[in-house]
Amino acid sequence: MKSNNPDPDPRTTPGHEAGRGVPPGETPQGEASAGSGTGPRGDLTRGWAKGPLFVIGIVVVLCAAFFLAFALVLLL
Repeated sequence: MKSNNPDPDPRTTPGHEAGRGVPPGETPQGEASAGSGTGPRGDLTRGWAKGPLFVIGIVVVLCAAFFLAFALVLLL
């Protein structure tokens, strides 16, 4: 039974130099770099939305109030 080797024979591969590999300019582009739609998709908004910033601000204020009250209880 003959095994099916997926690697091509380097002696018969076009553009392959013996003992050196593939010369510059012979290597094709990768699939991802050949697309025409490169760059950011759509219009990007600047900064965060107001909702998440408001929620984070509330959490910070509540944490600061908790630690301030905890410190006051320890001092009294």
